[in-house]
Amino acid sequence: MKRIIGILFAIIVLVSCNSQKVYSDFDISYSKSGGFAPIYENLLIKENNAHYSFEGQGKKIKQDFKITNEDLKKLDNILSQNNFRKIQEDRKKIYDNVSTSINVKKGPNEGSKTDASLVMSNYKTNWNNITNAFQEIINNNVKKQ
Repeated sequence: MKRIIGILFAIIVLVSCNSQKVYSDFDISYSKSGGFAPIYENLLIKENNAHYSFEGQGKKIKQDFKITNEDLKKLDNILSQNNFRKIQEDRKKIYDNVSTSINVKKGPNEGSKTDASLVMSNYKTNWNNITNAFQEIINNNVKKQ
C-alpha cells in the first residue's frame, strides 16, 4: 500500500512540474502584470511556438499558436533597431502600476528589461516601439474572447 501511494505521489509531482515547463522554457518572453485591478498577460515564444495567457478584467485566455519566421525576424530587427540591450531603467519606486517585462534568452539581443520603475526618458520611444511590436503579434494571432 505504501508503495502504491509513493508511486502515485511521484507521478503527481512529475505531472505538476511538467505543467509549468511552458513558463520556464522560452527564447523570448513578454509579460505585463500588476495595477490597481491586477492583470497578468504573458507571451512566451520558443522557436516558432508561442503561448499566450491573459488573466484579469473578468477574463481568462490561454492560447497556443505558431509564429512565422518573418514575424520572428521582424521582432528581432525591432529589438536591434531600438537598442534593446542599451535601454536604461529608472530606479524610482512606483506602486499599483502595470509593468512590462521583456526577456530575450538567445540571439544578439539577449537581455532582460522592465519598466516596473519606468524607463529613462531618452529611451521611452525605443521601449514603446518594442512593446508595440509584441502587442502587434498578440493582436494578430490571439482570438480575444
